[in-house]
Amino acid sequence: MAVLNEEQTMLKDMASEWVRDRLPVTALRGLYDHGGGGGSGSDGYDADAWAEMAQMGWCGIIVPEAHGGADFGYLSLGLVIEELGRTLAASPLISSALVAASALRLAGTQNQQARWLPGIADGSLIGTLALDEGPHHAPERTALAATASGDGWALSGTKRPVQDGMIANLAIVATRTSGAPGDRDGLTLFLMPTDSAGLERQALDQIDARRPALYRFDSVNIAVNDVLGEVGKAADLIDAIRDRAAIGMAAEMLGSATQAFDITLDYLKTRVQFGAIIGSFQALQHRAAELFGELQLTRSAVETALAAIDADDPALPALASLAKATAGETLHRISSQMVQLHGGIGMTHEHDAGLYLKRARVAEQCHGSTAWHRERWARLNGY
Repeated sequence: MAVLNEEQTMLKDMASEWVRDRLPVTALRGLYDHGGGGGSGSDGYDADAWAEMAQMGWCGIIVPEAHGGADFGYLSLGLVIEELGRTLAASPLISSALVAASALRLAGTQNQQARWLPGIADGSLIGTLALDEGPHHAPERTALAATASGDGWALSGTKRPVQDGMIANLAIVATRTSGAPGDRDGLTLFLMPTDSAGLERQALDQIDARRPALYRFDSVNIAVNDVLGEVGKAADLIDAIRDRAAIGMAAEMLGSATQAFDITLDYLKTRVQFGAIIGSFQALQHRAAELFGELQLTRSAVETALAAIDADDPALPALASLAKATAGETLHRISSQMVQLHGGIGMTHEHDAGLYLKRARVAEQCHGSTAWHRERWARLNGY
């Protein structure tokens, strides 16, 4: 377990207390429709709770102080994200405060940072990354076309799913300015306000009640000074942004897995069958011990990856994939065992077990699936 300084310990304790009081699992139920998907009038998050998170400074944890943030590091932000994951709290913190802020930190010009980062830091602006174009994560296969048009660019194509896409004010859009889908050369990132003419947004339903979006671009005009990084050379930048996003997701998944395990362990200690506490059965003790061991390995991988971002460690790509793959496997298994060990009640929507399983299946796919990151880790390590 990471050694935290006094300020990080206070931040973690404050986040834990606030999340349990303000966004318990019951708050998530309010976003669900009776049929199990997201409610028709829901934006997939609690706007009032988001405002409180912004007031506490969580949106600006990695934003430089010059732009209104705290510059408190990725490990600190990961502590907050983990606590949110414990109660399945739905918020755009990863999309905006982690992914969008990271993209601007990595490649934004002084003018771009001055324009966008203060809004991200105070929560008045929500950013997101529009990267994927289908069910499989494959940035190199980007086909959304950006063609030169007058003094700027015109974007045409689709993006889906865009996480938190219906509530975002700023989208960082991956496009192809040259080459063919599959080429690493020819990719370019653009900063695009989501109220741009020619952009149509359609809400997508998701089993965890959050609201990703489908973006349709019809000759959306982008100014030349809204290019993020270099034209046609964004492949490495996309990798760096995706690494940070994957680690953030892994931190959330660690929190969800930890809470799912704790709930299940409490049940094993209290449920009586055949005249005995079921936790006294040796087969279930072994199963719980295996899950606990996997949790500790996941914590080590996630905290190491978070610290690697702060240290600008050259091993970051491999550590990011290791963290995401490990967290994906652990949460998948623990959420499944949570349902099985609770028996019939675990199969119902009224019990929290199903909510953890649904979020687990979605989180596994975000910013690269478990299989995608497992293959990437092997490739980066020469296997």
